[in-house]
Amino acid sequence: MKPHWDIFCVVVDNYGDIGVTWRLARQLQAEHDVQVRLWVDDLQPFARLCPDTDPHADQQFHHGVQVRRWPAEWEATEVADVVIGAFACKLPPPYIDAMAARARPCLWLNLEYLSAEDWVVGCHALPSLQSNRLQKFFFFPGFVPGTGGLLRESGLLAQRDALQGDREAQREFLARLGVERQPEAHLVSLFAYENAAVAEWLDAMATGLGATQLLVPEGRVLDDVRRWLGAEWLEAGDLHVRGQLTINVLPFISQDQYDRLLWCCDFNAVRGEDSFIRAQWAARPMLWHIYPQEEDAHIVKLDAWLHLYTRALSPQAADALRGLMHAWSRGEGMGLAWPVLCLHRVELRLQAEQWCANLAVQPDLAAALVQFYRNWI
Repeated sequence: MKPHWDIFCVVVDNYGDIGVTWRLARQLQAEHDVQVRLWVDDLQPFARLCPDTDPHADQQFHHGVQVRRWPAEWEATEVADVVIGAFACKLPPPYIDAMAARARPCLWLNLEYLSAEDWVVGCHALPSLQSNRLQKFFFFPGFVPGTGGLLRESGLLAQRDALQGDREAQREFLARLGVERQPEAHLVSLFAYENAAVAEWLDAMATGLGATQLLVPEGRVLDDVRRWLGAEWLEAGDLHVRGQLTINVLPFISQDQYDRLLWCCDFNAVRGEDSFIRAQWAARPMLWHIYPQEEDAHIVKLDAWLHLYTRALSPQAADALRGLMHAWSRGEGMGLAWPVLCLHRVELRLQAEQWCANLAVQPDLAAALVQFYRNWI
């Protein structure tokens, strides 16, 4: 019989949590011959990522995955063979009681947030004995051996290479999003949280030496772009030109479409965790808007990743990228940091390609989870 997996997701940051768990659920179902239930406490954001979703249904199937509404009042249900609590979410107490009472033990995993910090390797896959005698294992995604790896579907990089090598296919894809690529323009995507640095960055692109075309899917950062333009409203399909900068507003797009958008662009500004990982698989230079935390704890995480990512760069290119990332996180300084970064475009592109190739040698997250389960039983 196929093993049953339950994945529990509390939607905290709009699309990040559900984005990761939905990709994981789909890949486990499609590539590893398991049955997956995805429990989600808020189906409205999920419906944006998966347009066929009924946000009011208690139970539905998409891509072979059973998607269940996580009710406030839990109803008894059969416990799965593998139970994943995503990002430290607390499982329903009655479900945990049922896990403890199960005749055949189940594997309980806490899927942690992604981090490049050194301590992750030492903590990955460690068990924690709970008060009810259950063991919970902490599973850390990561960038280096000794961690759980990153989400990467089978064939993803081959699909990317095919699109990046076919200018006509790129043109057709962008046209479906309402975009006509400007000749010789540097194509940039922007998906970020609200940021005071947006205006400075747009100023720098508008007054730059070369043409830039900025693609902005509908999302939280769009208000910052609107204010910079002095527009009363922005919506999908809008096009604005100021100096050397052309701005296209895109509709909110599915995960698969977003992957392809990243593949088409020369530079990608991304946020959170899900789009951050996908930008690395795009093998293009990038700007990461890491989720802000109290006492600037996010800067420690940012610097840990930059330490790994910039090791093969020249000191000048590494400083330029680090300066841009910090300016973006501080909310100021993009006007100076962006022109400096642009001096190193060729080196940064080669580095992005090599970084992606190095990551792809490691097992992907879904495969690592399945292997951990097989070793556990």
